[in-house]
Amino acid sequence: MNRLAQEKSAYLQHAKNQKINWYPWSEEAFEKASLEGKPVFLSSGAVWCHWCHVMAQESFEDDEVARLLNECYISVKLDRDERPDVDRRYQQAVAAMGYGGGWPLSVFLTPDRKPFYGGTYFPLDESFGRPGFKAILKSISDLYREKQKDVFEHSEKLLEMLKPEPIPAKEVNESLIDEGVAHILSGYDQRYGGFGQAPKFPMSGAIEFLINRAFLTKEKPLLDAVKTTLLAMARGGIHDQLGGGFHRYSTDQEWIIPHFEKMADDNAWLLRNYIDAYEVFGTPYFKETALGIINFFRTELSHPEGGFYASQDADIVPEDEGGYFLWTDEDLRSALNEDEYRVLSLYLFHEKGRMRHDPSKRVLFLSRSMDDIAQELAMEPALVAHIIKEGKAKLLNVRSLRQKPFIDTAFYTSLNGLVISAFLKAYRTLGDENIKELALKSIGKVMDVNVKKGRLFHAEGVKALLDDYIFFSDALIAAYEATGNTLYLEQAKGFMDTCIEGFRDKEWGGFFDTDEEVIGMRLKGIEDIPHPAANSLAILVLLRLSLATNDEAYRNHARKALEAFAPYGQSHGIHGGYYFSALDGFFHMVELTLNTSSRSDLSKTALALFHPYKAVRYGEDKGNVMACYKNICHEPFTIPSDIKAFFDAIR
Repeated sequence: MNRLAQEKSAYLQHAKNQKINWYPWSEEAFEKASLEGKPVFLSSGAVWCHWCHVMAQESFEDDEVARLLNECYISVKLDRDERPDVDRRYQQAVAAMGYGGGWPLSVFLTPDRKPFYGGTYFPLDESFGRPGFKAILKSISDLYREKQKDVFEHSEKLLEMLKPEPIPAKEVNESLIDEGVAHILSGYDQRYGGFGQAPKFPMSGAIEFLINRAFLTKEKPLLDAVKTTLLAMARGGIHDQLGGGFHRYSTDQEWIIPHFEKMADDNAWLLRNYIDAYEVFGTPYFKETALGIINFFRTELSHPEGGFYASQDADIVPEDEGGYFLWTDEDLRSALNEDEYRVLSLYLFHEKGRMRHDPSKRVLFLSRSMDDIAQELAMEPALVAHIIKEGKAKLLNVRSLRQKPFIDTAFYTSLNGLVISAFLKAYRTLGDENIKELALKSIGKVMDVNVKKGRLFHAEGVKALLDDYIFFSDALIAAYEATGNTLYLEQAKGFMDTCIEGFRDKEWGGFFDTDEEVIGMRLKGIEDIPHPAANSLAILVLLRLSLATNDEAYRNHARKALEAFAPYGQSHGIHGGYYFSALDGFFHMVELTLNTSSRSDLSKTALALFHPYKAVRYGEDKGNVMACYKNICHEPFTIPSDIKAFFDAIR
């Protein structure tokens, strides 16, 4: 009997009619496996995942696969967004087996939850150099039946190997910041921007760190790397050129062909990147890109009463990957008039955008500049810009009439925290009250939906994880700084105190990802996978909370976390990028005490002026702003121009 029909997860709901006797992740499933002496097959994935849909269609809808799973296994389906703590541990296990990682994740377990074999996507029959799923099911069943003792011993050793060994803490100093810059830039792709080759993820934590250092140092290599990367991504097919927002990653080195899912966490942090880049460079295109991300959230991933959804799927059907976002030449001709077609086919429609599964369909990306097109067509640049604007609006309208990819309306606290913080950052730069109001309304929605009797939850029925506490506390502090409302500060303090009590490694510093063991372990790391690690952001949250509450204990926790992770920073390379932002913030935080209303010109100026590391406290209304930097506190400022002069001086 398939037991998924009553589950909240959209991903599990998609499998509720399969002939496989699926269980959700539950005690019942493993008790059943123990009782019947069967191994457990765990399939972990997400509703946005293209290859999850492919494997479902190829294998989980296959009668022979269903028979094998039902006869030889207890089958468990897991939503990796709903239970990232469980998925994370099995990802590490499969990686340790030498089979990489990703989704769908396919893991074979003993009845006591210990992994002994696994992989990711398996085709139904052998292909792509991968073994066939039916053959694997038969082989693993035989192995488990004939060599069960060996299987249990192997799984025990594997799980023990995964348990992290603490590394002694290391004192931190400012020189580590420069080492971090050098380490990250060593992987910089000078030709196409970004880091490494294909596939390419934005790595927004590392980008934020480089933006911050570029702002503070004005070093040309940093400025060039940041600008080149952000321009390349914004012009590429990874960026939705019509609807705004970014797809999850690029399958090629040039940012052209993406995997088409659009994720709340990716877009939240990319919004931060483009807003900060607009502050640093003043480039209108960066502002335009940021506004496009905001529009994507508003139109596709927001609840009418506030709050943000988790993701937009990659596909309508697996065999037409990204079909909603793709265009044929005929599509363009039928949607546009003659002048619009001439211009936009040069601007967005390029051979490199052809899809492998259907070469007639292409991804739109910026292949030519407006000035080049104006010169080639002997048109005024202003006219070309107008035609592009009108043509893109027509294409977006035509696309909106297509069947849309599925939106996962799951309401996760961690993701909402990320988006709310990004919106409040955008508000401080752009001054748009509508952006602030949606962010504040979304905080209220989280408090209504995912806080029960003062206790924070990740989602309905799933208790909060470290990411939930840190990302939502960050959002609450951002709301306090934007409004001066002390209720937000009190809520942030309450959640962080709970987090410190339940998640902090009291011996070594830093935070575990859960408040109790999951599959026999608690994990503690600073790897950006791919959004910035909660442990890294926690350090900055603690520093801001220390100033806002005048409590030095929070700063001490931040320092101890920095020291605990110092030995890991460089070993993670690009994936440890945001740790260096936390380290940078520890040494370069600007502390502002706003002795004035949040609505005053003084406060508005102090909040709007850009500095990558800024902590805010509201005091009595004395009509001034006090600023401290590197343990030096300055005379109170009473006019906005003096605040501007101070920020210029400390660069």
